[in-house]
Amino acid sequence: MTCRIGILTISDRASQGVYEDRSGPAIRDTLRVYLTSPWVEDYRVIPDERPRIESTLIAMVDAGCRLVVTTGGTGPATRDVTPEATEAVCDRMMPGFGELMRAVSLRSVPTAILSRQTAGLRGGSLIINLPGKPTAIRECLDAVFPAVPYCIDLMDGPRLETDPTVLKAFRPKGA
Repeated sequence: MTCRIGILTISDRASQGVYEDRSGPAIRDTLRVYLTSPWVEDYRVIPDERPRIESTLIAMVDAGCRLVVTTGGTGPATRDVTPEATEAVCDRMMPGFGELMRAVSLRSVPTAILSRQTAGLRGGSLIINLPGKPTAIRECLDAVFPAVPYCIDLMDGPRLETDPTVLKAFRPKGA
């Protein structure tokens, strides 16, 4: 079964065409390297507006995205509201994702403590908030993605297989 994956860039300037979005494509490129199972993307770029973020997350999940990966809006700036929007649309939060991403990022940059990445579940879908910098995106995905396929399994989603030479997904024996 093909998995539908949402890639959502949240950026005022990228959504206005002031600059090219590099973060969404960084997510896409990373997933293409990780995943060997079939998947299709639902890619969107929107401004840092909480109602728009919430409605887009809901629309992506309603359209069948079992995984939605966002980038941007996780810092302390006034317009950085992605975590609040994510929490508002999720049934349950998955704080371990944010904890691990910050821990990994702190090895590279002391300002990682300012990042508010998080993750949560909406129905049978996992939503993960990543930072906006492409190098941080790969670093964070390398840390948390080994748990993502099993999380999707536990919600009766399509089985995501990874290239074990690049990133080995963790599943308990027999899963």
